[in-house]
Amino acid sequence: MTDAQTSGVTWPVPAREAEAETQVRKSRFIARAAPAASREEALALVERARQDHPEARHHCWAYVTGAPGRATSAAMNDDGEPSGTAGRPILNVIEHKGIGDVAVVVIRYFGGVKLGAGGLVRAYAGAAEAVLSSLEVDHREPRVSLQLEIGFADEQPLRLELERLGGELAAIEYGQGVSVRVSVPATAREAIGSWAAGRGLGVTEL
Repeated sequence: MTDAQTSGVTWPVPAREAEAETQVRKSRFIARAAPAASREEALALVERARQDHPEARHHCWAYVTGAPGRATSAAMNDDGEPSGTAGRPILNVIEHKGIGDVAVVVIRYFGGVKLGAGGLVRAYAGAAEAVLSSLEVDHREPRVSLQLEIGFADEQPLRLELERLGGELAAIEYGQGVSVRVSVPATAREAIGSWAAGRGLGVTEL
């Protein structure tokens, strides 16, 4: 389990998609930022940008999933721009802003004037900065996933305890007993453990 999962610190995540446009020496840079809790969600944002702007020369992107500084996944792509001049600057801005579970794609319409490597870095970083500065954010609390083996009589009390602690029942299987997987705030880990111990139940962290 990572420090981000066990610490009580919250972190900002996008509340909804945002878009900002900048211009540098006749080139248009349209930056979009959106929630992305997985690589698939990040790449879906990129694909939508390609569909919305098929005439654009470049669709450069970067994403971070998980907590800032402790990402579970991160990637970037220059999409035909010189190596290191687009995806890396976008990712650097994301990391500097300290936002998690976010993807940023910057769509470039070439204006006929070459910017050079330094100019491209500044342009893509500026586009990412513009959209992330306008982004509305929520704050996410670290959570942990737990597995419990309970009796049938324990199910309703568990549901009530989860409701009290701000947790949720993620999966349940019925057999000779009841196997449940739950998600709870990291700050409630001790409380759910104490509840289970009081009923003679074991808890396994996933």
